[in-house]
Amino acid sequence: MDRLQAMTAFVRVVETGSFSQAARRIGVGQPAISKTIAQLEDRLQVRLLIRSTHGLSPTDAGIRFYERAKTAIQEADEAELEAKGAGAGLSGRLRICAATTFARLMVIPRLPEFLAAHPDLDVDVVLDDRVIDLVSEGIDIALRMGDLADSSAVARRLATGRRSVVATPAYLAEHGVPQVPADIAAHQAVVYTQLGRSWTFRREGTEASVAVSGRVQFSAAEGIRAAVKADMGLAVTSDWMFWPELMSGEVARVLEDWELPNIDLWAVFPTGRLASAKARAFADFVERVVG
Repeated sequence: MDRLQAMTAFVRVVETGSFSQAARRIGVGQPAISKTIAQLEDRLQVRLLIRSTHGLSPTDAGIRFYERAKTAIQEADEAELEAKGAGAGLSGRLRICAATTFARLMVIPRLPEFLAAHPDLDVDVVLDDRVIDLVSEGIDIALRMGDLADSSAVARRLATGRRSVVATPAYLAEHGVPQVPADIAAHQAVVYTQLGRSWTFRREGTEASVAVSGRVQFSAAEGIRAAVKADMGLAVTSDWMFWPELMSGEVARVLEDWELPNIDLWAVFPTGRLASAKARAFADFVERVVG
C-alpha cells in the first residue's frame, strides 16, 4: 500500500464525508477507496472512521491523523514543485470558489490566460454566493469580498474596489438625479440585504447616513444587477459588479463627489494548511487582472 496515496484517500473521505464522493474526486472506483481505508486502519491498528446510517465521520484518532496527513500531502506536493523548478509549471487540479457575479464578470473572461500559462493544470470553479466550508468542499482558494466573518481565516487582500451609487439613465431621467445624499430618501432603492437600508457617505470630513426605502431587496448581486438594469431604482454596489455597464454607459454613477466605504477582495485559503503553489499562483493572477 502506497502510504501517500492512502493518506490522500483518507483525507478526501473525511473532507467529502463519503467513499463515493472521495472516489469521484480522486478518479477511482468506490471499492478501491473502501479497500484502501480498511488497509490503512489495519496497518495503523486503530479505527479512523465511524460508519453509520448518517454517513462517515472521523474518530478522535482519525481527526488527529487527518490533520497530519493533510499537511504531509501538501508538503509532498510542494516538494515536487520545488524539485521540478518554477519553469516546470503547475499541474493537477485546482478548486476555486467565488461569488457568481464577480466570477462571471471579472474572472472567467480572463481565465483562458491562466489556463494558457499552466497547460497541465485543470480548474474546477465553484460558483456560490454563500460562505461555504473550504475544507469539506475541497476548495483550494476562495475569492470573497467585504469583511471576513472568520477572523482566523488564512487570507490575503488582493484588491480594494470602489463602491458607487448607480442607476440607469432612464431611471434618472424620470425621477431626477440626486445632488446630495439626503435626496436618496425620495428615490426607490434596490436594496442588497448584506448592506441593509442605511447608506453612509463621506466627503471632506463630513459624514451623512441615509435611510433608504425600496420595494425590493435581494440577497445576491445578480438580483441587484437585473433590478437596476430594469430601471427599478438606485443601488449601492462595487464597481466590479457593473463594470461592463459603467463602461458602456448603460448604467451611470451618481453622487460621485461623495465617498462610500470601499470593499476589499480577499483570497481565502483553507484554515490549518499552507496555501498550495497552485492557489498562490491563482491569487497572483487575480490580483493582476483585478487590481
